[in-house]
This record gives sequence, structure tokens and C-alpha cells, in this order.
Amino acid sequence: MQKNTKHAVVYRMLTPKHSCPYGLKLIDLLRREGYTIEDKPLRSREEIDAFKAENDVKTTPQAFINGERIGGYEAVRKHLGKKVRDPEATTYRPVAVLFSLTALTAITLTKGFYDQWLTGQTIEWFIALSMVALAMLKLQDVESFSTMFLNYDLLAKRWVPYGYVYPYAEGLAGVLMVGGLLNWISIPVALFIGTVGALSVFKAVYIDRRELKCACVGGSTRVPLGFISLTENLMMIGMALWMWYAHGWF
Repeated sequence: MQKNTKHAVVYRMLTPKHSCPYGLKLIDLLRREGYTIEDKPLRSREEIDAFKAENDVKTTPQAFINGERIGGYEAVRKHLGKKVRDPEATTYRPVAVLFSLTALTAITLTKGFYDQWLTGQTIEWFIALSMVALAMLKLQDVESFSTMFLNYDLLAKRWVPYGYVYPYAEGLAGVLMVGGLLNWISIPVALFIGTVGALSVFKAVYIDRRELKCACVGGSTRVPLGFISLTENLMMIGMALWMWYAHGWF
């Protein structure tokens, strides 16, 4: 039988107060790639510091593959030819996940309440739930959101507190629209913030040609400002106009 030459030694922090998550991810990655693992937990600060000094490294975990030091989790992923996440890269993943989940939730609600997969109510729930979810992400860090929002929103540039008000207004309108309650509040609010937002995004992206990050899913994401941001605002406008029409306000 041929001896397995895929052998790795992993040094990772495993003290009574802390088990390094990247050490666990590193071991799991190597095992899934068919490596036999020699696990070398570092169980005290003295052991950790001694290991770093001996190997001239600043962090743990560290993997040695077939006697050669490769590095930590990301370095091993790169060594194995796997994709390495770039924290500065733009991505649409946050909005794709959000809209997928709110759409599925709206569909299951429709099936549960009306025994149908798709009705006009499905669209209303999808938009309202999306507004709630987007507001929730913004409200996790209102300060960061408002700072990013000031880069392009026309009203916030003139009245800075609007950057703090916006996520609360979006969340309030979304919550009320889910239940069809207090339409005299939710409809004007959604129509106002959606219109200002759409005009702001259109000017920044399609007229001024600026390359900015979108504050639509919070202030710490790498989603580019553009079509998705415009869609968010157009959805709010469409929802407000539809509910206005449906309740005979025209």
C-alpha cells in the first residue's frame, strides 16, 4: 500500500480561555483535502510566544506541509489553489442573499395564508420585508451608515440628521406595510425616502459618474453604488404608489 505523502503539522492556539477558530478551520480544510494532520495545540501564552519567536511568525495558526511552513488559513487556501477572499473587493452577495431570503419568505407566507405560490400580496410582502431587512442592516451601525450615506444622498448633504433618520423611516414604513397598517404614515414615508434616494443614486452614478460604495446594506459593506441601490428606492416608490392606488387615494 502506498504511503500517504499528504502530511501536515498544525500549530494552533488552544488555551483554557480561547480556542482559535482559524485553527479549527485550517485543520478541517486540510482533512477535506486528504491530508493527515499532526495537531500541535499551543496551550499557554508562553508556548505561543516561544513558537512565534522560534519560527519568526506573528500569528497562529501555522501549518507545515511536508516539512515546509506554508502559513495560516488564508495562506494554506492559496497554497491549495483555492479562492482567497479579498476584503476590499466589491461584492453583490449581501443584497443577493437578502433579496433571495425575503422573496422566499414572501412566497411561503402566500402559500401558508392563501394556498397559492404567487399573488399580488407576494410582491407587497417581498418589498415590505426587504425594506425591514435593509433597515435592520443599516441600524446595526447607524454612524457608519450615515457617513457613507453622506457621500451621495442629496438631502443628507443639506441636512445631515437625515442620514440618521433614514433607516428608522425605512424600517417603520416596511413594518407597517407588512401588515397593511397606518397607510397614511407608511405610504408618504416610503414615497418620500424612495424618491429622494432614487434621484440621489441616479445623479451620483449616472450623471456624475462617481464610483462609490452603497450604504443600502449598512456602512461597512463593499456593495457598489448603482443598479441595486436604484432598485431599492424604485421598489419603495412602486410599493407606495401601488398601495396608494389600491386604497383609492388616486
